[in-house]
Amino acid sequence: MSNTVVIYYSGYGHTRRVAEYVAEGAKAELIEIDANGDITDAAWEKLNAADAIIFGSPTYMGSAAWQFKKFADATSKVWFTRGWQDKVFGGFTNSASLNGDKQVTLIFMQTLASQHGGIWVSLGLAPANTFDATRNDVNNLGGSVGALVQSPSDRGAEDTAAGDLETARLYGARVTEIAARLKG
Repeated sequence: MSNTVVIYYSGYGHTRRVAEYVAEGAKAELIEIDANGDITDAAWEKLNAADAIIFGSPTYMGSAAWQFKKFADATSKVWFTRGWQDKVFGGFTNSASLNGDKQVTLIFMQTLASQHGGIWVSLGLAPANTFDATRNDVNNLGGSVGALVQSPSDRGAEDTAAGDLETARLYGARVTEIAARLKG
């Protein structure tokens, strides 16, 4: 078994709900980035000790939330020592729109992982792209880089589509499984 950590920022609770599903699938510990974009020293220690790190952020205005970006900038201290070299990484995001430019956020996360010398894990699920597909199908948004979730802006986190949450859970499990294989 590998040691996986899910680190995320959630503005309104939707991303927190998705993070909980990712963590359930990954059997991971959750670390929430606070409203100021900070985490504790103990959280940094957990990230440094992890075999796999899964990033999560809502997509706001076509990219990750500024709180997540502040955390990403703070990882430069780890980058200087190559402290996360060869760790396994993944990422997820949600927005109110079906598309909402979520791919940009995932590419930001993938680039961050690559700068650290990490190994990125794709979603690994075929899209639900048939005429009869519904929002309750796994990967109904057709992601491949990471998990994509749509959270209606006029509803609470509890109304996130079941297919999106199951996609998140399966993705968490995939990241941990690959990390365990690579750990050997």
